Amino acid sequence: MSDEQWLSHEQLAAWRKMIAVVERLPNILETQLQRDSAMSHFEYFTLAMLSEAKDRKLRITELALKTNATVARLSHVLSRLEKRGLVRREPCPHDGRATNAALTAAGWDAVVAAAPHHVHTVRDTVMRPLTKADVADLDRIMGAILSRMDGGGRT
Repeated sequence: MSDEQWLSHEQLAAWRKMIAVVERLPNILETQLQRDSAMSHFEYFTLAMLSEAKDRKLRITELALKTNATVARLSHVLSRLEKRGLVRREPCPHDGRATNAALTAAGWDAVVAAAPHHVHTVRDTVMRPLTKADVADLDRIMGAILSRMDGGGRT
């Protein structure tokens, strides 16, 4: 078997660290958001993406891209958020076949209340150990990996 079949020692060490982060970070974020805001990380991320959008609304297909979700998964989460009065679905005025997700006033209040605790957790867990150069490297590295995963399409 060729050496190309196996990871180098350096690659293996980096890969194992990446896997540890990929496995541990979701639980850290989920635990904090559930404890402090009674919402899942995906619910928060959905509200956050809507809060950043023009008029606080997006087509559901665009929101699915921004949240890295399938439309089916997003639809289930939107149903839960609708029941809590945090979002509403409405027809897209530019395309009668499309549906928009819109952040309600209660949804805005929820994301504004959750954001400081969430940002603290992200900063403390991920950003604090990094230098400014590390953050730039992390951005570049994650961009390269996402581009490869997406085939250049989504990110």
